[in-house]
This record gives sequence, C-alpha cells and structure tokens, in this order.
Amino acid sequence: MTTPLADNLAGLGLHHAAAHLDDLVATATKKRLAPRETLEFLVERESQHRAKQGLERRLARSRIGRFKPIADFEWNWPTRIDRDAIEAALRLEFLEDARNIVLVAPQGLGKTMLARNIAHAAVLAGHSVLLVTAAHLLLDLSAQDSARALERRFRHYCRPTLLCIDEIGYLSYDARNADLLFQVVSRRYEHKSVVMTTNLAFSDWPTIFPNATCATALIDRTVHHADVIAIEGESYRRREAEADKKTRRGGRGKKAAE
Repeated sequence: MTTPLADNLAGLGLHHAAAHLDDLVATATKKRLAPRETLEFLVERESQHRAKQGLERRLARSRIGRFKPIADFEWNWPTRIDRDAIEAALRLEFLEDARNIVLVAPQGLGKTMLARNIAHAAVLAGHSVLLVTAAHLLLDLSAQDSARALERRFRHYCRPTLLCIDEIGYLSYDARNADLLFQVVSRRYEHKSVVMTTNLAFSDWPTIFPNATCATALIDRTVHHADVIAIEGESYRRREAEADKKTRRGGRGKKAAE
C-alpha cells in the first residue's frame, strides 16, 4: 500500500525512491543522517538506479549479445595485429571525431569479438549503440515496401552514436543492396562512427557487390576518416577444433587401455 509521500515521489519521477521509501528511511535513520544528508542519500540512490536502468536499456537495444571479454583475447596468436590501434579503439578515441574502425581479418581470428568489445565499451560510456550483421541490415532495408518505410529504417540505423556492421564479405549482394549500404554509410559519414568487420581486403570488395556502380564510392566513404586494422594468422576456431579432436582421441585411447 502506497503512502501520500510515496505517491508524490512517484509523481515527481522519483520512482525508485517511491518504491523503496521505507528501506531508504530506515537506512537514513540507522545512519543518523541529517535532513540534508538524507536528501543527498535519496538523490544518490535514485541516480544510481537510473544509471543502472539506462545501461540495461542501452545494452538491450545494442543487440551486442554474448561475447568473450577482451581480457580473453590471445594477442600472441595472430601473426599480424596492431594492438595499440585496437586498444585505442577500445578507449573510444575515434568517436569524438566521427571516425570509422574497419577490422579486416580472415574468418576465425576474433574480429567480431573485438567489434563486440568496442561496442560494449561504448555502451558502458553512455553511448547509444547498435550491432547488426550486414546480411540482417540489408535484408531489413530491402524488405521495406514504401519510400516512407525505408526512410524510417534509414533513420533507425543512423540514430545510434555507434553502428557496428558485422560480416561484410561473407555474401554477395546485388546493386540495390550496395546502394542501400552506401546510403547508410553516407548518412553517417563525418557525423557518427561506424565499426565494420570484413574478411576481404578493400581491393576485393567489388566481388561483394559485383554489379554495383557505387562500390568504389562506398569504399571511399568507408576508408576516409577510418582506422583500418588488419589481422593476419591462423583461425582460432580451427586450432580449438584440432585441440578438441586430440582430446577426444586421447580420451578414447585411455578407455581402450582400461
């Protein structure tokens, strides 16, 4: 049952204080807080609650999903990697100048993991973020059945402070899809940052959009004001699969010996 004070607090937008009024008063009484200290305590708890809610909302909207933290990244495994550039990206230094980050690496070298960690760092810093695969982005845009609906989706992808487009290069697209991706990149160009991951060098991007006249312009808009980070080496996943295979073989050999 709510009290008039709780109702008034809720009316002022102090919903956490209203819902936990008895606990807050009990804590303030136990700590023997002065009236000013009690108000400061209430505001601090309300602010903490709002910050937590804001973080949870940004994480949900970002669609980052589950990922390995950067602490688990094996820096010594790739034969080529610019660790300083990646750590600068994780510090979000590129966001202030609306620069792009392009992670170029063969499959299985952790570029998606790095992109997700950059996206997560941006969420923790209070930025709005959206992570989407190139396939999902283009399927969504191409499915719009009117110019007005398409414009709404363009605004959706242009709204976040940081847009992460994952897995460019795994599928080929027609000229219309190339134009759609070009529109997204162009609308964000020099205004908001994009993080991209691709398994292909830019010289091979015309194979992604084989009939698109805008392919060169798309590359130019992507690379201009961008930090292109190339990663080379053998696949982590292949190494892990081989290790699992050896483990299973060892287990079968042990059982046979018994």
